[in-house]
Amino acid sequence: MAHANNGYYVPHGTTWPIVGSIGLTTLVVSAANFMNGTGSFWLTAMLGGLAIVVVMMFGWFGIVIRESEEGELYNEQVDVSFRMGMIWFIISEVMFFAAFFGALFYARQFVIPWLGGDGSGLATQQFLFPDFEAAWPTNGPGELGGAFATIPAFDLPLYNTLILLTSGVTVTMAHHALKHDQRKPLIWWLAATVALGFIFVYLQATEYIHAYADLNLKLTSGIYGSTFFMLTGFHGFHVTVGAIMLTVIMFRCMRGHFKPDNHFGFEGVAWYWHFVDVVWLGLFVFVYIL
Repeated sequence: MAHANNGYYVPHGTTWPIVGSIGLTTLVVSAANFMNGTGSFWLTAMLGGLAIVVVMMFGWFGIVIRESEEGELYNEQVDVSFRMGMIWFIISEVMFFAAFFGALFYARQFVIPWLGGDGSGLATQQFLFPDFEAAWPTNGPGELGGAFATIPAFDLPLYNTLILLTSGVTVTMAHHALKHDQRKPLIWWLAATVALGFIFVYLQATEYIHAYADLNLKLTSGIYGSTFFMLTGFHGFHVTVGAIMLTVIMFRCMRGHFKPDNHFGFEGVAWYWHFVDVVWLGLFVFVYIL
């Protein structure tokens, strides 16, 4: 059993870490082989790995939830360690997206002008790509993927921006209700946040379908297509994960979990959701508008 030793939480032994490692390894290796077209067996293996990961999450997280609700194991030091862990996780996510924003910036500000003959790229433009024009958006020399059109910023992207900003308000209202021990407003505000999150995901999927079917804008559409789908796609994945976490938190609130003075599980997810909101604002400006 877990116990407190000199004020520090000492977790008990568990088999869930090795189960998770097996599931994640199976999932990643199988997905890589399946995407490289090495046989349908890998699709079955990939789904099996995903199933193992899901079982691990339910089992391991269930233990953590039960321990947190007992209230005897998690003291002030443990709460601080949780907060520090979440802060460093969000910092790692900031670096993750910073790399992709950096790739977009480098391509737009340096690579495209060089290929168009600006500065040191003059010889490259003259001898290799004499007909290339340094304009954004572009699929680069060779027009990879063919001609394409872009998604208008003040259409679905604007609606999704308003949806995410609104969801940031609703999750803050839910947090306010929790701190004042108001259960019904807490659950309703959380339900609104979850609904807004999944509406965002639905609208982004609609946008992707429109891009592929009508605009010929694809992941293979040169540098613009790759950076567009890389940034918006990873953000959409983060929104999906955040909406699922908020759903779990909502069900926990329905069961009476969390207290006004002890609810870091809620706060951690709220921090993550606000981070997702901020990243989207950057995406909306730098990917869609500029």
